[in-house]
Amino acid sequence: MFTDQQKTDIRRFCGYPAYGATADGSGWRFFTAYGALEYRMNNLSTNEVAVVVTYLVTLNQLEVAVLGASDNLDSDAAASWTHNPNEVVDRLRLFDGWRRRLCAFLGVPPGEGLGLGGLSLVV
Repeated sequence: MFTDQQKTDIRRFCGYPAYGATADGSGWRFFTAYGALEYRMNNLSTNEVAVVVTYLVTLNQLEVAVLGASDNLDSDAAASWTHNPNEVVDRLRLFDGWRRRLCAFLGVPPGEGLGLGGLSLVV
């Protein structure tokens, strides 16, 4: 069984909006994909819960690493160190890839908050 905090992290990492405090029987959270996510979170086996918890640990570390990458945005080079100008984008791409893996493991499509994972369409 997941804690409320773990469920919140699962929802946000999968790109789904906040659940809210009460269920009123209508609205966005009753769409099929969101319902599937809620059902899976409440009905996984013990082994599956352990896998998801491992994903959560990894995703939390990756999220912190993205934030930490901003420390280097003010310098291009220092002594023999040279800044990777794509570091934040690379870290976000890695982070979003792991988020998509969590969605795939749970069998739900990525939510709107996950978007296209940094891809854009040019028309």
